Amino acid sequence: LPLGFAMVFVGLLSWWSSFHPSHDRDWIPELARLPTIAREGEVLTVSNLRHFRWRTEEDYDQRWETRRYNLATVTGADVFLTYWSGEAIAHLLVSFTFSDSVPLTFSIEVRREKGEEWSALAGFFRSYEMAYVAADERDIVGLRTHARREDARLFRLSASAGQARDLLLAYIADINDLAAKPRWYNTLMTNCTTVVYHLVSSVAPDWKFSLPLDPRVLLSGYLPGYLRQIGAIRQDIPLEELVRLARIGDHARMLSLDDPEFSAKIREGVPTGRP
Repeated sequence: LPLGFAMVFVGLLSWWSSFHPSHDRDWIPELARLPTIAREGEVLTVSNLRHFRWRTEEDYDQRWETRRYNLATVTGADVFLTYWSGEAIAHLLVSFTFSDSVPLTFSIEVRREKGEEWSALAGFFRSYEMAYVAADERDIVGLRTHARREDARLFRLSASAGQARDLLLAYIADINDLAAKPRWYNTLMTNCTTVVYHLVSSVAPDWKFSLPLDPRVLLSGYLPGYLRQIGAIRQDIPLEELVRLARIGDHARMLSLDDPEFSAKIREGVPTGRP
């Protein structure tokens, strides 16, 4: 019996190991291209930056762009959390701000094929590849505020310009690594918060999440409480007030996604990262 069990186990392990992630599938349009970012001195060139125009989730204009950003003008980093079903789970976006251009936002996504539905359970079992999206906030925030009407909340990080720059460079390295070599998305271990956790801990050890991993990293809706605890967002404002001021959804929906001042306007009334 032990030998038979071992043979079955080895067979299952061999079958499991035969699954390999791929970039070559028939992807849904909004995840059809992966970004890459080239650096020449202080100039960043972002290829396959997504700038879709969303009317509904099914009705949109596809637009992929190449944009340039100046590393020397990074001013900070912000976090968006968008909620669609209760307080426990939210999707995380990280947005880098610049003194001379609109923010550059990154999202870690489940890269679905056309006709493929998302299942959190299937996400444990090598069912989906991971994707980065580099986007304009009018696309990636607007999709969630306008098309999906999610509860979007914005938190300004207390990162210095230097810390934000280091985090951006860590993102760039991982974005280019993923473009060169596909990897699996995993509901628990490789998702929109745990990947960011590893990137942040590589450049900001004071913000490193405690191990064993704090449950608020996995229950991402509760992440603001942990960010406040480790000093990544304002600690001189009560958490309940920070969350109230962070709710930008209604304000954002009053704005046009064609407004070039969209990013500046959704930040009105949101506390800055540092007093």
